[in-house]
Amino acid sequence: MTTAPAAADTIKNYFDDTNTKPSDYDLILTGDLGEVGSNLLYKLLNEQGIDIMKNHNDCGLMIFDRNKQDVHAGGSGCGCSGSVFCSKILNDMQSGKLKNILFMATGALMSPTSSGQGANIPAIAHLVNVKNR
Repeated sequence: MTTAPAAADTIKNYFDDTNTKPSDYDLILTGDLGEVGSNLLYKLLNEQGIDIMKNHNDCGLMIFDRNKQDVHAGGSGCGCSGSVFCSKILNDMQSGKLKNILFMATGALMSPTSSGQGANIPAIAHLVNVKNR
């Protein structure tokens, strides 16, 4: 299961609603899509004419060294997001390296009842625009 479709939908709607494009942002940061989810995100957005590859990064890909650590698809989205945002990203904003970013946490609405019944697991994405003035 990946939350990439929710992330793609949220990004597209944000760009449509704000009349902005990927190049308007220094960084588009997702929580923990990992490599598989990030590639799916690129594919889904490219199908709609949106290319974020130049300024996208993923907290799960930033926090782990997949060549040296056995993390497979990544780690906890909330753990990776909080760790990377509250350290590297805020430091880069404070130093002026980053001025305008989109930060998106993704997640699954897990329910033992619906999972046990074989129902789909809904995915969500929360996006905030963080600016350094």
